[in-house]
Order: sequence, then structure tokens, then C-alpha cells
Amino acid sequence: MEFSTLALHGDLKKGLAEAGFVSAMPVQERVISNAFSGRDLYVQSQTGTGKTLAYLIVIMQRLISEPPLAGRKALIMVPTRELAVQVEDEARLLGKYLPFKMGAFYGGVGYGAQQQTLRDDAQILVGTPGRVLDLNASGYMNLMNIAFLVLDEADRMFDMGFYPDLRKLVKVVPSADRRQTMLFSATLNTYVRTLAYEYTKEPVEIEIEPEHITVNEVEQLLYHVPSADKMRLLLGILRRENPESAIIFCNTKRYTEIVARRLHENGIRCEFISGDLPQQKRLSIIDSLKAGRLRYLVATDVAARGLDIEGLALVVNYDLPVETENYVHRIGRTARAGKTGKAVSFASEQDVYELAGIEKYLGNKIPSRIASEDLYGSDSGRRRPSRQREQPRRRDDSGRRQKPAQTGSRQGQMPAAVNESRDDAVMLGMPLDQRMVHYKNKYSGKQPSGEKTAATNGVKDESRSRQRRRRKTGAPRPESAQPAAKPAANSATHGNRQEKRPQHAVNDDAKPAEPYTKKPKPQAPAQKPPQKTPGNGLLSRFFGLFKKNK
Repeated sequence: MEFSTLALHGDLKKGLAEAGFVSAMPVQERVISNAFSGRDLYVQSQTGTGKTLAYLIVIMQRLISEPPLAGRKALIMVPTRELAVQVEDEARLLGKYLPFKMGAFYGGVGYGAQQQTLRDDAQILVGTPGRVLDLNASGYMNLMNIAFLVLDEADRMFDMGFYPDLRKLVKVVPSADRRQTMLFSATLNTYVRTLAYEYTKEPVEIEIEPEHITVNEVEQLLYHVPSADKMRLLLGILRRENPESAIIFCNTKRYTEIVARRLHENGIRCEFISGDLPQQKRLSIIDSLKAGRLRYLVATDVAARGLDIEGLALVVNYDLPVETENYVHRIGRTARAGKTGKAVSFASEQDVYELAGIEKYLGNKIPSRIASEDLYGSDSGRRRPSRQREQPRRRDDSGRRQKPAQTGSRQGQMPAAVNESRDDAVMLGMPLDQRMVHYKNKYSGKQPSGEKTAATNGVKDESRSRQRRRRKTGAPRPESAQPAAKPAANSATHGNRQEKRPQHAVNDDAKPAEPYTKKPKPQAPAQKPPQKTPGNGLLSRFFGLFKKNK
């Protein structure tokens, strides 16, 4: 279906054509065909399928073409500040020739500009739950004139703890029979279902192949790599692929800053964003990435949902995500609106066990390889280990100095387990559990239970061969292998210590010495039990008077 064939307002069609929207995607076609009648919707659709454009077309067309809705407003709730700004920008682009005012309302910035937008009577309001509730409680945002309520990325809002805020919000907007509610979610869970059926009126359920539209268009590759060599592998991939733009995902705020700093030290310009960064700085960085002024961005999962960066060439999972759904959302940044992309993931000994849930969630295995030495780049910013204090040289029996034992390995040298040539096809053909145990043991330097090293086997074989030769030739055992001498006969063992009797001159006529026995300690005589003496109480004194009279 093409937008030009729809019975839309002329100015809305003009905005669509100028923005480059020609054909409707599946979610857009189904939302538009059901929502123009005013029915509530419950849509399960993956991010990047065009759902934002779908509900914006419905809202603008109904507000401009239906007289009963004239002057009423639309409230669009989103989980993050970045997504709020993005939806506002798309609304401005689509409604460029329509008489609507838009505004985004989110935390991290001052209230002044947002309050002025409300005083200017904005009709399309995009916001995060916390800031919207604050503005409503202070009297600046009147929500009783809402005709459309959209909950975008509902599952994400629940994951971020916004469920209580959403319930409060629904109570201060018009009832379900006086508004149109559209709920969009990438996954189904109990909270989403409860909210959908509790606060909507006979919703139309629309399901658009969740979690697989974007994934099928992404070229995925996973490298098994030690955690200490992730940075070298990242540098090698960025210099070999040389993508026009890329996002590198880390699990923690601290590592986004570390990875960005290490890339800077190696001459690669990049920025990082996390929840601790000021909102204006975050928006400035994202605008630079969208405009092409910035090529590489290091981010936490704050950028995994909702960000639409046109033509993003590469996504790198520096850390495998702990939440399996976030893997799909991360790689979904690179294949949006039917385009293709590439996603590379690193699986080290620390996070290799996250593969089980991710591959189960995807329904198939991620193509994987072992990171060989030719894939690595040089890390000029890598910190050298501090020099160890030189060990003193000892002299052997001949008086020559011995060399101190080497305790470390050369800088940048790959572990022996990684340098060994392996047949990747055999390893990748293993069952998932065995494959993960294999890589875990390989990178951690531990050997599986029941296996012995070649060195240990060689020592044992050598000792056994010597024993066999001695049995055949009758040669005596070496002094080092002789059993320890038994204690002398004139010693007696008492407890855990050995006490030796004093030795005297030998006298043949003397009587044989009696065996030494320890004399028992004399016991104190038993004491008689103390006799009871009459007390000094009242009765004792009374009976004492009778004894004196006698």
C-alpha cells in the first residue's frame, strides 16, 4: 500500500512525500486501517518497523479532519529522553504543513522551556512518565483534554520501573470511552497484558512477527576472545571494516568511558553516552551521530531501544547483554526499515554463558569464530604491567649463579590455548552446553575435570619405568628414595611428642632397667560436704530463745 492512495489531508500527504515516505510497511498498513475508525489498538511490533509513523499519521489525520476532536490533544508516552526527542522530531517533520504545535517533556533539563511550550497550547505532547506527572501535579499540563493516549515501548517502560507511574497517569486522563488508546510493545508480558485489557476498550490486537523482522536482515558474527584482548580485537575490526558509522555497546557506564578513552588513545575519535551524562550533552552527541559528524559511539543499553540512526553500518557488542531481549534491540539499530546491516559480538570467558539464553531467544545459533592473531589490531594505549622486582640470583652447588624463574609472559602474547590451531567446524558442531564449557575452560586456563596434562603424565611414566628397571636389575633404590629410619628403641612416645630416656654407662651385673612408667598424680582427699548452719532469720532467733531457757 502506498500513502498516496490513502484519503489523507493534503498537507499531511505533502509532509509524507517531502520526508520520503512512499510505501507503507506492514505495521503501518494494519494500524492505519484499524485506527481511523477510532478503535483501541494493542500492537506487538519490533522497534524499527515504522510504528512511530503509523500512530502519528492516525493522530494528525483525525485531529485535522474530525470536527469533534478540534482543539483536543494527544499524549505519547515513551521510556527514555532520547526517544521522546526522536518522536518529537518525526512529528515536526510529518506535520510540517499542519497547524499543530509539538513539545517533548522529559527530565534532566529545566522546566522553563517546557512550561512555555504548554502555555503556547501544544497539541501533540511527547514525554516520559516522571516529568509528565510532575507537570500535571504542578498544574501546567492539563490532561483532561486528551483525545489520544499512546504508550510506546510499553515493555521497556515496565522494565525501567514506570509501571506505578503509568497507572497514576491513566487515572488523570479521560476514561477509556472518551479517548483512543494505542499501546505498542515489542514483547508480551503480564504487565503489558494487564494494562492493555484494564485501560483499553475492546482493543484490536495486531502482531507483526515479533523479534525477527530486524534480526533476519542483520549479518551476525560472534568471536570467542579472552576478555584481556577485547580492545585489540575491536581495533582490528574497526580498522579492517572501516564502517561509516558504528555503535559499540557495553553493559556498564564505567566501561563505556573506558572503551571510549582507549579508542581515543589509539587515534579513533568517538563519544560515549550513559545515564549519568547531562541530557543536553546526550542529545548533542546523538545529533552529531545522525548528522554524520560523529562516526563512532560507545553506549549502554540506553541507546538500545528507540534510536533511529539512518544508515548505521555496524553494531559491536563489546559485552554480551545480560538481558536476552537487549541483544535483539541492540543489533536492531543497524537494519531498520528493511535495510541490511552487520553486528559483531564478543564472547569472553566472563560472559560466554549468556549465549544460551540469547540463542534460545533467537531460535538459532549465532555464527561464531575463534579470534585468530591476524584479526587483532595494535593497542598503543594498552597499559604495560608494572615491572616486577628482580629476584636475587641464587648459587647452585657448583657455585654458579642460577637464572631467576620467569613469572610472566610477553606483553600482548596470546594465551597458548588461543594460539593452538583448532578445527572451528568441529567445535561449532558441538552441542551448545559442551561448546560453552569448552570455551569457558579454554579462556580461564582451567582444565576440565578428569583430564591430565602431558607434563604430569610424562613424570609418572618416567617414575614407573625406573621402578621396572630396578626390579629387573636388582639395583638399590637411590638415597633420596630410601624410607626414613625408624625411631630408636630406647625412645618412648607419649602423646604427640617423643621423650628419650637418659643413657648411662653400661653395667652387665646391674638389674635390668624397669620400664619407664609415669607416676600418677596424688589426688587431694575428698572434702566433706559443708554442714548447714542455722540462719539469722526470724524463726532461727525464735527457736534460739527456747534453747537458752533449757
